Amino acid sequence: MSFLAPLYLLLAGAVAVPLFLHLRRRRIENRVDFPAVRYLERAEKDNVRQLKIRNLLLMFLRIATVLAIAVAAARPIGAFFGAGHVPTALAIVLDNSLSTSAIVNGQPLLASLRASALDAANAATGSDRVWFVTVDGSVTGGSLDAVRQAISRTDVHPARGDLATAITRATGLVVGSGLGARQVVVVTDAQATTWNAPLATGDVRLSVLAPAGTPPSNRAVVLAEARPARWTPRGAVVARAQLPDSATYRIALGEQTLARGTAREGEDLTVRAAPSGRGWRAGVVELEPDELRADDARWFAVWLGAAPRVRPDPAAGPFLRTAVDALVQDARVAPGDDVALGAADGILRLPALLLAPSDPSRLGAANRALERLGLPWRFAQPRRDQTAVRGERFDGVRASLRYPLEAQPGATGDTIATAGGAPWIVAGDGYVIIASPLDPAATDLPLNANFVPWLGDIIAQRLAGSASALLQAVPGGAVRYPAGVEGLEGSDGQVTPIAAGAPAPTRAGVYFLRRGTERVGALVVNAEPDESDLARLPIATLRDRVRARDAVVTADRAVWKRSLFDVGSRRPLQLPLILLALALLVAETVVLRRGERLGDAA
Repeated sequence: MSFLAPLYLLLAGAVAVPLFLHLRRRRIENRVDFPAVRYLERAEKDNVRQLKIRNLLLMFLRIATVLAIAVAAARPIGAFFGAGHVPTALAIVLDNSLSTSAIVNGQPLLASLRASALDAANAATGSDRVWFVTVDGSVTGGSLDAVRQAISRTDVHPARGDLATAITRATGLVVGSGLGARQVVVVTDAQATTWNAPLATGDVRLSVLAPAGTPPSNRAVVLAEARPARWTPRGAVVARAQLPDSATYRIALGEQTLARGTAREGEDLTVRAAPSGRGWRAGVVELEPDELRADDARWFAVWLGAAPRVRPDPAAGPFLRTAVDALVQDARVAPGDDVALGAADGILRLPALLLAPSDPSRLGAANRALERLGLPWRFAQPRRDQTAVRGERFDGVRASLRYPLEAQPGATGDTIATAGGAPWIVAGDGYVIIASPLDPAATDLPLNANFVPWLGDIIAQRLAGSASALLQAVPGGAVRYPAGVEGLEGSDGQVTPIAAGAPAPTRAGVYFLRRGTERVGALVVNAEPDESDLARLPIATLRDRVRARDAVVTADRAVWKRSLFDVGSRRPLQLPLILLALALLVAETVVLRRGERLGDAA
């Protein structure tokens, strides 16, 4: 037995009051020296035993009454026959990730998981506090009806979601409830890629239900991308599928089918094409449908048009010229005057790639050029130190000479890389600024294997007219939109306004970035490839991943239901103790009145 309010047990000290009064009781006798009193003495002796028993009984009844009231005030819980459970803070976590849409026994697995979650909600009473949490971050609380309706309406989240964060959030809700009894229940498909790390809930009870049996086999497209992202107008589509056996595939770009065939496990599919048309186009790689339909297609996007014409400034150094020559040979750029590449103090117009001056004496001229071009950035005083560059595709790059970029009032743009905590590469509408000259004496970026592909992408996506960023995201995930993007154009042509920090759409596909009436980029939304791996953890392994004081991890639905609210083992004893105290008071009253009637008769 345990107590929710153990300090009230101090009330048990009040049992000393009836005990003290009983021990202090004194008999008062009046001795009468005449013969008629002898009859009364004999009557008193006959009644002594009955009086002693009555007084002892009254003492025990009063002591028991005080003890029952004190223990009831302490709110005990423990073994007791009957229905009900202690008021409990319960959080129900439902794994509704993409993998739960797989068809099992003729219906989506989510349907059976949802039914189990409803069982947990239906076991609650009005004295409980209940929440419902899903892997996409949704939380529903309040009345039991609201929770039940939220469970019934839950649909598949089109991505992996975050089950660990959902359980952590559920734990925080029950801990902050103020109730002594706390429990988190989890209904999951036990996908191995989701339960890839230990999970701790501290002293909060955890009950996990996972399905029994093996998952269905699954075919999925795990890679689909255009290489390069800008076709001029030739390029290739590279795809890869996860297959238990062979399967037919189709690769399409817009309304045009580029290829059909049979895919096999472990081989990449490469299709080269030179389609007609210009501008941004959406493409898809499809497999024949199976039990998990959501990953049988994967989307990509490509920009079709002429190669951007660029001209590097000879004063920018041999490494930039050599990189541009390699891009010209690969037909990714062409010689021309559309895009300028060189030191900032020699750039006269946009679009342009602007480099920091190699000579610090040219710092003033470089900043005047930035001001003349209307760019909201300035080069600060040079710093000579070995500083690591942070940013995507810049692993291992260091800068030994850099001019930290300082934003001017009203500056807009994207920071692509940083060095020493300050912007090192920034990009905006028609410009890219690098805070070091492209020389090995200033930075080892020109020696990096990613330099030439990165330069080609930055020219195509940031400087080549209407072609802009190509973004990747998971459904509902975070997206960093380029400056100036005002809306997303869906496959139906409808444009949805967006704001800074808005998440990606929750439906997979290609969405074109709009600036006014112009397409300036594409957002490709696909689920994580790991979500296509339906392999489940064995129950023993899943149990080892759970770190909780009192955890139940099972595939047996009956065992899991018995673990809810700890039904049948720990129940509130407060009401039975109050009823016992009332019964003792009634018994005391009966004993007292019976004694008074006997005294009157005597």
